[in-house]
Amino acid sequence: MEVLYPLCEFLQKRMVGVVSDWAVTGDENVPTWGPLIVVSNHLSQSDPSFIGVAIPRRPRFLAKRELFSNPLAGPLIRSYGGFPLNRQGGDVAAYRWALSLLRHDGTLVLFPEGTRSPKGLRRARLGATRIALASQAPLLPVGITGTEGFGTWARVFFPNARIRVNIGRTFTLPNVEGRPSREVLESLTDMMMQRIAMLLPPDYRGAYASAVPGGAAVPAGAD
Repeated sequence: MEVLYPLCEFLQKRMVGVVSDWAVTGDENVPTWGPLIVVSNHLSQSDPSFIGVAIPRRPRFLAKRELFSNPLAGPLIRSYGGFPLNRQGGDVAAYRWALSLLRHDGTLVLFPEGTRSPKGLRRARLGATRIALASQAPLLPVGITGTEGFGTWARVFFPNARIRVNIGRTFTLPNVEGRPSREVLESLTDMMMQRIAMLLPPDYRGAYASAVPGGAAVPAGAD
């Protein structure tokens, strides 16, 4: 099914600049090789496709397994490199798939919040942090705005909105000896989410608004 991806990407890249106000900042921060975990806020179902257009690498991502039962959305999600995730509990298959992808220098897109949050960042779950610790792959923070009004996947081809993708610098989480406690996982997750919040306008920062020093957005590429 991934044969659909090149066609979808081709069409979307040509439509996004025609029917939307589209801009990408910080694309020079994207590593050209090696394993990479892209962590982003999550406004709509179309976010993975816009991140794929903005980042010059072939992305894969985890998506809730219920989406794959949809006869239209399911094949499209698989073509974009989606893998089903059971969000109700620990999903060993998804975890192993993610680590295998990174061991082979793949690009994994994760939304740490675990679900869409169009009204601003919500407290993140710990799954992205666990994968980052286990793989020790570099993390690439991304802040996306403008897709929160997109209700369906069809909007990826008609994105008549002001869309901004702000890409920060890569970073890695510190190596933790042994099994990390929940407190350690939460602290590292907050660190990761702060990096994302810094790339977003104040109205999008939600639960992490107070974590941004000075309360002002930090341009992509700035420490």
